[in-house]
Amino acid sequence: MLRALLAALLTLGMPADGVPVTGSVRDAATGALLGGVTVRVVGDAASVARTDSLGWFSIAVRAPGRLRFTRGGYAAAEVPAAPGDSLTVALTAAPQALEAVTVTALRGDAAAPLSQSRRSQGDLEVAYVGQEMPILLARLPSITASSDAGSEAGYSYFRLRGLDQTRVNVTLDGVPLNEPEDQGVYFSNFPDFANSVRSVQVQRGVGTSSYGSASYAGAVNFESVALAAARPGGELQMTAGSYGLRRASLEYHSGLGAHGLAAYARVSGQSTDGYRDHSGNQSGSAFASAGWFGGRHAWKATAFTGSARNDMAYVAAPVDSLRIDRRYNPLGRDERDRFRQHFASLSHTASLGPLVTLATTAYHVRLRGDYDVRAAQDLLDFNLGSDWTGLLSTAHVERGALTVDAGAHASSYRREHWLGVRPEVSARLYTNTGRKEEASAFAKGALVAGPATVVGDVQLRGARFRYEPDANSGVAERSVGWTFLNPKVGATVRVSPRLALYASLGRTGREPTRNDMLAGFDNLDTSNVAFVGPLDRVRPEYVTDAETGATLETRAATLRVNGFWMAFRDEITPVGQLSYIGLPLRKNVDRSVRRGVELDATLRPGGRVEGTVSAAVTHSRIARYTDDASGVPYRDVEPLLSPRLIAAHDLRIAVARPVSLYVGGRYAGRAFLANTGDRRFVLPPASVADVGILAGSARRGVQVIVHNVADARAYSSGYTDGTTSYYYVHAARHLTLTVRGGF
Repeated sequence: MLRALLAALLTLGMPADGVPVTGSVRDAATGALLGGVTVRVVGDAASVARTDSLGWFSIAVRAPGRLRFTRGGYAAAEVPAAPGDSLTVALTAAPQALEAVTVTALRGDAAAPLSQSRRSQGDLEVAYVGQEMPILLARLPSITASSDAGSEAGYSYFRLRGLDQTRVNVTLDGVPLNEPEDQGVYFSNFPDFANSVRSVQVQRGVGTSSYGSASYAGAVNFESVALAAARPGGELQMTAGSYGLRRASLEYHSGLGAHGLAAYARVSGQSTDGYRDHSGNQSGSAFASAGWFGGRHAWKATAFTGSARNDMAYVAAPVDSLRIDRRYNPLGRDERDRFRQHFASLSHTASLGPLVTLATTAYHVRLRGDYDVRAAQDLLDFNLGSDWTGLLSTAHVERGALTVDAGAHASSYRREHWLGVRPEVSARLYTNTGRKEEASAFAKGALVAGPATVVGDVQLRGARFRYEPDANSGVAERSVGWTFLNPKVGATVRVSPRLALYASLGRTGREPTRNDMLAGFDNLDTSNVAFVGPLDRVRPEYVTDAETGATLETRAATLRVNGFWMAFRDEITPVGQLSYIGLPLRKNVDRSVRRGVELDATLRPGGRVEGTVSAAVTHSRIARYTDDASGVPYRDVEPLLSPRLIAAHDLRIAVARPVSLYVGGRYAGRAFLANTGDRRFVLPPASVADVGILAGSARRGVQVIVHNVADARAYSSGYTDGTTSYYYVHAARHLTLTVRGGF
């Protein structure tokens, strides 16, 4: 009734055939006017026009809505339009469009009925000094981040809506990055990753179907730098700063050549002493991609490699020690790690017609490394070696008002674990292997009906884990498998060209990690196998997620407001303690819920200020939790590390050409360190602000930033043993200087 009344008011007084919308269509790269472009009114199959030989069009529109532009060899585009508007529309040529078919299928449309935030490379690199990706993502709604070392480099992690990142699906160009066994992503293994990312989308909640581990708390989809759309040229970045920070990065784009060839390469190196005592990092990485782009086919190869040497700081410091020494690190100087990770993929995309596209990618990931843990008089050397191979394929089909995306993925993974004692590391105390196979398929459909777009999405996913014990362990091989059916449905209603309302409902399941199943042990033998029990002792977890919100687009800002309600069954929640090798211990809780409101605003008033502002208010509860140490049951308690309020802003203020001021800030409210509601063990509220000045442009200039300008005594994460609070610290006030030189 309300929608009909609104439509009647909007069309009141208009001619029966509508009022013309006129304009031109151009090539996004060359600016050339395009003839033969089909123009349709979305939701009205009878309203069709075509551009003339000079690229001009005129189409009658009865009410504010959206126009869709399609032409063979170009990616389709939709723009808002109202009767009487005059438009200039740019279409992206197929070579560029073919490069992002899989990414588009996983992300969905910008107006899809889900809670999402998108950031470009320019957004990510505001105040960029080499921070690991979790630190950059903390600018987005409902995300908190922590760093072992307290500084920009070294191990860092993020949580989304209070859930740790093993519950977040992470992909690069559609290829999964979560290690199948532990479902984690270790960004420290490929430093300076943000420099090779064209854009990122964060989906909160179950989102849309993806490849790899479950989109349980959400999904992070990275798109690598474009080849076909890039202009020739390169850039050198150099950073120096407090606590021994040094970074250098050199990259080059060839641009699209006359024969359809394009390439990109980057090499980076960085080192830091770390903020905490002996928490330094020395690392390097390289990223390369090359491709051939024809009118109907595209081939693209992508590879990156990284190596890192870290002084370990994964154990938090007790609060009493931090009162004496803010940089205290309880781990020893001889506890270090060394890791190397390599990634390679080859993609082929084919345009089978103006509205049908098929993309297939094969990939391989290889990891080798070890880390040392002091145990009494022994320095234990834990080793990991994994190989992971997979294949995925995505189809995109358009048929009038219906768009369908379908995909399938299969992978095989093997990780070997072994232990030595320094200095005789060649004599292995044990060797065991984890194997995991996974297969999934999904289908997504979007149907446009007038101002509404209805979306359906279903995924079938299966996984199997097999543990192969050490030959002398006295333990038999064991395995466990899971099957998940993950449905989602939603709708978006465009109330006006600038305002859209949406709602969605979805359910997904997720299997436990190896660490969950083995109760924190790295090896099973007769001494612990009875305590650990069968692999299915930890049950898979499920979430039902409802999202609703609104998107408002104006010339000065884009505002997204979202409300969510996530109901969990058998959530695998952390208990607030670490295993003997430093991994979080978790267990099932019967029922829990997280609900809240999120704001994501992109500001572009066209004056002196631009940037982003985000905020989230969350109310989370566990219905019943029993503390393992005391056996005491607790009811209706707040889950650990789930602050009620999170806020962030990143603003750039033009002072006088070519000088601008950067002002950034992060706030996280109080959070509990245990699931018991015990107010003695909390993570205090933390507010950290950064201020900087940029002289020059984004490609050529000098940037000076003062981080934690107020020298706040802030903590980013922590845990408790039931008697003491342990914290990871934010670095004190420090300075970085970055020089960029484009060529």
